[in-house]
Amino acid sequence: MRAQPTASHFIDGEYVEDTEGTAFDSLYPATGEVIARLHAATPAIVEKAIAAAKRAQPEWAAMSPTARGRILRRAADIMRERNRALSELETLDTGKPIQETIVADPTSGADSFEFFGGVIPAGLNGDYIPLGGDFAYTKRVPLGVCVGIGAWNYPQQIACWKAAPALAAGNAMVFKPSENTPLGALKIAEILIEAGLPKGLFNVIQGDRSTGPLLVNHPDVAKVSLTGSVPTGRKVAAAAAGNLKHVTMELGGKSPLIVFDDADLDSAVGGAMLGNFYSTGQVCSNGTRVFVQKAIKQEFLSKLKARTENIVIGEPLDEATQMGPMVSFEQRQKVLSYIDKGKAEGATLITGGGLPNHVTGEGYYIQPTVFADVTDDMTIAREEIFGPVMCVLDFDDEAEVIARANTTEFGLAAGVFTADLTRGHRVVDQLDAGTLWINTYNLCPVEIPFGGSKQSGFGRENSLAALEHYSELKTVYVGMGKVEAPY
Repeated sequence: MRAQPTASHFIDGEYVEDTEGTAFDSLYPATGEVIARLHAATPAIVEKAIAAAKRAQPEWAAMSPTARGRILRRAADIMRERNRALSELETLDTGKPIQETIVADPTSGADSFEFFGGVIPAGLNGDYIPLGGDFAYTKRVPLGVCVGIGAWNYPQQIACWKAAPALAAGNAMVFKPSENTPLGALKIAEILIEAGLPKGLFNVIQGDRSTGPLLVNHPDVAKVSLTGSVPTGRKVAAAAAGNLKHVTMELGGKSPLIVFDDADLDSAVGGAMLGNFYSTGQVCSNGTRVFVQKAIKQEFLSKLKARTENIVIGEPLDEATQMGPMVSFEQRQKVLSYIDKGKAEGATLITGGGLPNHVTGEGYYIQPTVFADVTDDMTIAREEIFGPVMCVLDFDDEAEVIARANTTEFGLAAGVFTADLTRGHRVVDQLDAGTLWINTYNLCPVEIPFGGSKQSGFGRENSLAALEHYSELKTVYVGMGKVEAPY
């Protein structure tokens, strides 16, 4: 099984290799097998990528929005035509089951190119401001060279979520995928060139935590967009702030999902499972603190246990598989350590808690796990686990659960299940989060903004709002008469 790319980096429209960079292996999480060997970017590679982006960006920005949009829409069409191959690559890269990647990964990336390719002719219009005889107008202008730093849970989607609005607004981008999932972004770069994107506008370089600072601190970089953990976000934001760069931070969470006693119970259980077990729990917006009103607690747990234990765990390339492995051995060990803390601190283990018995080989599999009787002070209720571990907490009334849900440094997402839509709107208005759902969970179509508050970041991905974060406002005052001066 091989997924070896032509070279490690894609710069100025072609593959580039520099074997002076540190070598690292890309592993298939289902078996631990090496599927590609790549090299991290050297300082020379970083300079080459940024120089290509800086050279190409002005001519791209001078093109009409319609012309830019046409190329992005063509890229979306190509991605859809090759969805199966891209999905298989995503499965090899991440270990996520093919039944998931084929509907959720390249397709959402294609949606992003299609959306921004379609809205850009109207999405960056300015305003006319009458001032009596004089007037003013505003216009949105691109920032220049943008850096995108991706996470390993949705590598193709994240590359497109950052590239599409950046390119639509007239910028160039240098994108660094996670070293755990280095392959998908290279294919996105290939497809963009095939769709007609001028060379140098979307460059992909590999690297690790030592590569990020070379990009973030570079004087020719105008903006940094990061998807990652809160500790990484703090470091990147601090470095960018030191040079007054624009920043978008899409960071982690410990999101609450509140289930009231009038909710459709089957839907609530399904929403909680999607918000904890999809992508083997490796989703930043997951509702990992599931607050269930006491009157329905036992019925909720009974249904949840039965459905969780029926999840099909296995080979990700088998379309019958519903859950694949964790992305890496290290991530699995981290999640297992949190499960041990949950047990030690007195949470009730409802199901899971270890490794699947029927899975053989070297894959990084783990059982979907549910804890009940979790209290707010437990480690598993406070810290982001980033694995398939659900914490179920009890509550009595609305005011109590809102206060408890907000007692966290995170503010990425939240959800409410209730038959009373008045209460649903009332509750989400009081929850401290950037992205919220009522009677569903984790749906993120490109048409709506996605992002968090508090320590979960700032700025927004997707929707017209993203264009504002990849451009800046220019104001022009037009004087229509003679200038009078007192001297």
